[in-house]
Amino acid sequence: MLEIDQLTKRFGGLVAVDNISTVVEPGKVNAIIGPNGAGKTTFFNLINGTFVPTSGTIRFKGQDVTGLRVDEIARLGIARTFQATALFEQASVLDNLIVGHRLRTRSGLWDVLVRSKRFGDDESVCREKAAQALDFVGLSPIGHRLAGDISQEERKRVAIALALSTEPSLMLLDEPAGGVNPEETTGLAELIRKLVRHGITVCLVEHKMNMIMRLADKIMVLNYGKKIAEGTPAEIRANPDVISAYLGSEHAEV
Repeated sequence: MLEIDQLTKRFGGLVAVDNISTVVEPGKVNAIIGPNGAGKTTFFNLINGTFVPTSGTIRFKGQDVTGLRVDEIARLGIARTFQATALFEQASVLDNLIVGHRLRTRSGLWDVLVRSKRFGDDESVCREKAAQALDFVGLSPIGHRLAGDISQEERKRVAIALALSTEPSLMLLDEPAGGVNPEETTGLAELIRKLVRHGITVCLVEHKMNMIMRLADKIMVLNYGKKIAEGTPAEIRANPDVISAYLGSEHAEV
């Protein structure tokens, strides 16, 4: 689904992503791990268009998407969540999700100003898609609550629902279980499996190794911007380069 070829990103003298090549396989959970500062989030930022690569290519479903804008990438079907979930705190959970489907609508500024029929139709569709996404992640009962009043675990689910409402075929999840307890982590892992069962390919960055080892079909390991290993959880667990990279890391649960 996604082909990365010799991808590099430099910030002055710092090489944050260093000549990485990999493939994200469709219908599977593809994980990226590595110590803090390994380049994982920068790698995601290159895929979804936040950063423009210094060199290398990114192909999505056979199409070269290198250097496209964030909105162009999203319209092609790549959605993204972030480590910190930023929501409109004084709006309801449901209203937060309505934003997600806007990129699939056709209404412009004039439609909004005159409250055209097209605007009304688009508004109805966005609200319906938001409700469906909320139901998918198991949060329909809290749709009316202010986003500022919900828990961290609920915010993580809302972030996934927001990405889901864009109708993606590939979802990039940046630390989807960050800051939640073990029981909530298990629930989020099941939600990720549910995404895959419904035809959405998942690529995630996560520090919780127990979760990754049980969830991922394939794992890529980064360290100082370089790919040092790639394979199944069993292969990664036994890889001496991975063990060396994680020695002394507070996140190493392997």
